[in-house]
Amino acid sequence: MLTKERNNGEPQAWAAFEVEALPHADRLFRLAMWLERNRAAAEDLVQETLMQALQSFDRYTPGTNCRAWLVTILHHVRSNRRRASGRLGLVPDVDDRIASTTAFVPPIPEQLTDEDLLTALRAIPDHYQQVIVLCDVEEMTYKEISKALGIPVGTVMSRLHRGRTLLRAQLGAGEQQRGRSHHGMP
Repeated sequence: MLTKERNNGEPQAWAAFEVEALPHADRLFRLAMWLERNRAAAEDLVQETLMQALQSFDRYTPGTNCRAWLVTILHHVRSNRRRASGRLGLVPDVDDRIASTTAFVPPIPEQLTDEDLLTALRAIPDHYQQVIVLCDVEEMTYKEISKALGIPVGTVMSRLHRGRTLLRAQLGAGEQQRGRSHHGMP
């Protein structure tokens, strides 16, 4: 639990942190749940993010976008955890080649449920999911996403474009599957 003592007992710093950062905790948790897909892991990620934010709150510039600053910390914490656990492998970006070879993108279904969208989003690679969620759900700017993920703005734009293309393809493929099952086809 975050307490005043975590920031060297400085009541002014804690009060400023409480006003600037804590209102974003719910949105941080929602993002963490999306990234981790596990409540306990998401809670731990948000807790560690807020702890690091509190400890380095003297480096935050009041009046700037605190949510973007917190998302940046969250992504650094998550990257460090993944790197430490050895799950983050450095491999060539095969998905870039796949996305660029997608010749036909089926139309997005007219009847689209939240579950359809979430299923399709989960089916695309994580690095595309992250950019789509930060841009289209969290409404962050390309520059904020770039800073949060530690990637160039051009990469953000490229991943957003490719991710949306893959997402449309997934949604179209899902519609085709549903259409076959409704017509008694395998």
